Amino acid sequence: MNAKGPILLLITAILWGMAFVAQTDAAQHVQPFTFNASRNFIGALFLTGVIAWRKRTGADKQPIERGGTGYTKRMLLVGGIACGAVLFVASYLQQTGITSYPPDAAVSGRSGFITALYMVMVAVIGLFIGKKPHPLVFVAVGVALVGMWFLCVPNGIDNIYFGDVLVFLCAIGYAVHIIVIDRYTHVDGVRLSRVQLLTSGVLSLVGMFIFEQPEWGLVLAAAIPILYAGICSDGIAYTFQIIAQQTTDPTVASILMSLESVFAALGGWLILSEALTPVELFGCALVFAAVMLAQMPDFIENARQKRASNSISATR
Repeated sequence: MNAKGPILLLITAILWGMAFVAQTDAAQHVQPFTFNASRNFIGALFLTGVIAWRKRTGADKQPIERGGTGYTKRMLLVGGIACGAVLFVASYLQQTGITSYPPDAAVSGRSGFITALYMVMVAVIGLFIGKKPHPLVFVAVGVALVGMWFLCVPNGIDNIYFGDVLVFLCAIGYAVHIIVIDRYTHVDGVRLSRVQLLTSGVLSLVGMFIFEQPEWGLVLAAAIPILYAGICSDGIAYTFQIIAQQTTDPTVASILMSLESVFAALGGWLILSEALTPVELFGCALVFAAVMLAQMPDFIENARQKRASNSISATR
């Protein structure tokens, strides 16, 4: 198996996990639209430099006009705008959720594990688009619900955070994002990522000027987390995700990307001194187990097909 894809996805999980720390820090200074517009445009600018470098080295995969193999400019624009629109909604819900948490909540770890539920949501959404899920997926949903209860509602439904609801909705958005990306795996990953970031950035910019009153002094105060989110999370990680999904088994990809929740909790603990209660940690463990369970049917099926393929090859 080619190790390039899994390595890129592991790096992606680390960068995304640490991004929760950056987002939590930035939430103290700037509002969601302002933060997302800033990070998206920085990420797009970073990718413009990457594309220029790829052109000089001959590694750039430009769109074709018509005919032949490859992808067209129309495919790039349609795919990038579609991915960017979904990313805009999901990232806004996530950042608004993070901003809504009270100061004493372990925001990075909590939001990281709730966001990771998008891996379960991918399988659930498949039910509505004609894909019959494996029975283990329903078990995963049940485990996820129990985990969410311990993580978010240990003291009763009246004490659930509004941020939990928003981040859960963001998990649904990221699940849709995964499904949309899967329709455009034939398009160059770096160029697709740049278009999606520009799309999300423009939409965030419109929202910023309509609903927020950005103070540039506060933007400068949040410069480090914005730069990290723009370059590392948007510019590098989203591109690594798109590139790696083109060559990596979807189940392996999902499992590796779900590790972002673990790195989010570690980052919150090491950098922001956040601490989850034992009950919340138990909830996190159940959520992570649900994410793993949701990927097991594909893992089992892929292993079965590989064994069958090896058996056929051995008889020839």
